[in-house]
Amino acid sequence: MLTYTNVMDVRYDVDVFVAGGGPAGVAAAVTAARNGASVYLAEAMGCFGGEGTSALVPCFCQFSDGERFLAGGIGEEICLAHYGNEAGADGFWALDCEKLKRQYDRMVSDAGVQFTFFTTLLDVVTDAPGHVEYAVCAGKSGVFAVRAKYFLDCTGDADLCARAGADFELGDENGLCMGATLCSTWAGVEWDRVTQAGGGEPLERAIRDGVFKIPDRHLPGMLHCGKTYAGGNIGQIFGVDGTDERSLTAAMLEGRRYYPEYEKYYKEYLTGFESMELTATGSLLGVRESRRVTGDYRLTLDDFLARRKFADDIGVYCYPVDIHVGRPGLDEYARFEDEYENLRYRPGESYGIPFRVLTPKGLTNVMVAGRSISTDRAMQSSTRVMPCCYITGQAIGMAAAMHPDDVHAADIPALQERLRKIGAVI
Repeated sequence: MLTYTNVMDVRYDVDVFVAGGGPAGVAAAVTAARNGASVYLAEAMGCFGGEGTSALVPCFCQFSDGERFLAGGIGEEICLAHYGNEAGADGFWALDCEKLKRQYDRMVSDAGVQFTFFTTLLDVVTDAPGHVEYAVCAGKSGVFAVRAKYFLDCTGDADLCARAGADFELGDENGLCMGATLCSTWAGVEWDRVTQAGGGEPLERAIRDGVFKIPDRHLPGMLHCGKTYAGGNIGQIFGVDGTDERSLTAAMLEGRRYYPEYEKYYKEYLTGFESMELTATGSLLGVRESRRVTGDYRLTLDDFLARRKFADDIGVYCYPVDIHVGRPGLDEYARFEDEYENLRYRPGESYGIPFRVLTPKGLTNVMVAGRSISTDRAMQSSTRVMPCCYITGQAIGMAAAMHPDDVHAADIPALQERLRKIGAVI
């Protein structure tokens, strides 16, 4: 054991500190700043966007339930800027990660948010039980502190909440999380010749032929992202703990190792991919699941099945239950296919997202948004996707800008009214 002390500057003194600049963090920071709060955002990578940029996840999941645009507010603003008047349809939307980076840069800068890239949250300092006074961050210039009134955890892994002492769940009852994916980009695809871009019978044949060291029958596949350009959501890495850098390191190595196998599969077993070339793999792993914070309410599969709405809703959403397999095995893939096929909504259906899933128990000035909000595994597999991260992110940003004495006692009707005014669907 080592005891270590340090003296550091308080570099920022703001109303709101945001940890993480993914879709939830961008929505939280921009909303808070536009509504009068001073904001500092710390982002560990060299751009905003998280999974949709640094991890090369090639698409947005649906913004709409088929009848209404549900990610109103920040999500709609981003969608319109990215797709123009086509915005509003449901389904999966191919994204341009470089364009998305520039969009986020403009939005955050124009809102007046202070921010730095290459900045990691190390720890928090409390001045009373459950009340955070400082965030401790590290960058190339060294270690520094940020004093704030409110701390918004948009890390995707509930890092800030965990360091502040919040309770959380991790994975299933045995701690096993959904498989992670190292996404990729490819050039030279002849899309006019492509008849299949994922699994099915050719994948089974490749598995029988021994192409893959670890057979994985869940293959979302290649997404058509440009004239000859593809975004690859291919291959899963099992047994990854997204809260442990040692596990993440091993997963990145494994992900890069399996790419020659998938290149062989696409070139030799499918049509239109014979001349394709790998251009990049993500600099961030596509982690689907890690910590889930214990909040004032836990959104569950029963709520999904009941299409339940709540008095303190800050938004509604509709993505299916999408629990990716945690280990290879025919029974796991059969379970996934059954759940994904049956646990989905008809057009116009949605569930509510109560504010209480954003307020960690025991912490008075901390809120959480993104994939680590308070849910069970089934609901997390729906709320984790980017459009829903915009919904939960803008809600905690607006709540922080309203300066509640205790986030658990926020003025819900006033918060809902202010969210409606920026376009939220409640």
